Amino acid sequence: MRLSTPVRCLLVLFAGVVFAGGLAAQVEIRHSGDKISVTVDGKHESDLFLASPKPYLHPLRSASGKIVSRMFPMAKREGEMEDHPHHRGFFYAHGDVNGVDFWANEVTNKRDNLGVIELIKVEKTESGANRGSLRARFSWKSPKGEVLLEEDRTMVFHKAPGKRMVDVDLQLTAKTDVNFGDTKEGTFALRTAPEFELAGNPRAPALPKRTGRMVNANGVEGKDIWGKRAPWVDYSALVEGEKLGIAIMEHPDNPRYPTYWHARDYGLFALNPFGIRDFERNKALDGAMKLTPGQSVRFRYRILVHEGDEKDAGIVGLYEAYSQGMSE
Repeated sequence: MRLSTPVRCLLVLFAGVVFAGGLAAQVEIRHSGDKISVTVDGKHESDLFLASPKPYLHPLRSASGKIVSRMFPMAKREGEMEDHPHHRGFFYAHGDVNGVDFWANEVTNKRDNLGVIELIKVEKTESGANRGSLRARFSWKSPKGEVLLEEDRTMVFHKAPGKRMVDVDLQLTAKTDVNFGDTKEGTFALRTAPEFELAGNPRAPALPKRTGRMVNANGVEGKDIWGKRAPWVDYSALVEGEKLGIAIMEHPDNPRYPTYWHARDYGLFALNPFGIRDFERNKALDGAMKLTPGQSVRFRYRILVHEGDEKDAGIVGLYEAYSQGMSE
């Protein structure tokens, strides 16, 4: 049967639309106003909120769509502890930079040494089939407005079967003489959903059930992880009937590798290369790091949300791949 010209044109147009749709980005990164949104397979995944006092990523989700980070203080969720309002999703900050606190810098703290991390510019966003990325610059300012540091941050969001990964590459450049002071209050941090908290905390609500398990690369478990050095730590828990885990991995090229962990039973999941005095419980030590004007320091990390626990997910092998520069 010979088709008329208008019908043939319509079929060609329809085929073009289908083809274009098949090539549409599956990991979409979009900047709008004071946030950068991450969408995976057409579903909202997370947002990087850019406004001061510091940028933060919220929420974090598993491949099945379950939220694995705490909602407070951005939103209310029954069963969450409402402590430490500065623990906003995933964030990067430090509690002592020339005496300025960029960690617990919520305006409600009402202290005179609170700094702010302000957006300078979103340099670039890219979307793709299995990964998307963003690059942004931030300014770390003292209460008097003095710029102490300029941060150049790249974040790459990966999708893979049963996994979600965020690679974070941070370069901090001193704009004046800078001292990262020795304090446990820092630096690369995530506050988990309540299910990941360890059982037995008398302050925790009864529901949701706290089923968390913490383990590090050296086989240390539970509260004993705090203050220990390791290239990775994994939290796992039962979330809405599904066993899920969150691993944070440190790149072996980072200064002071392997890092110390500021990981708590109540869901604070952080690492900190500067808090040596606190972590070693030795006042004679000093974990401070000094930078002169123009000098930079670079840190790289991976957040991996996975199915099962660290053994089910094969975290040992996944860390080996990450440390060698592979995407998985």
